[in-house]
Amino acid sequence: MNPLLHIRKAVFKVKQTEFAAIARVGQASVSRWENGECSPSLDDMRLIREEAFKREIEWDDRYFFAMPEVASE
Repeated sequence: MNPLLHIRKAVFKVKQTEFAAIARVGQASVSRWENGECSPSLDDMRLIREEAFKREIEWDDRYFFAMPEVASE
């Protein structure tokens, strides 16, 4: 799974249109991020991070670069 897809689905738990509003970009930009066609800018990443803090969502900047490892069962 793409890191941005993980952020949207597992961290924010929202649909693309809702995440686009959070990131203040168009839904097409979110789709391109998730498909690996382009990456969010540093300003986009800062805004996403700030919005996570505002929503009191547990945040780790590493989310932008790699998926968190899941403990094996």
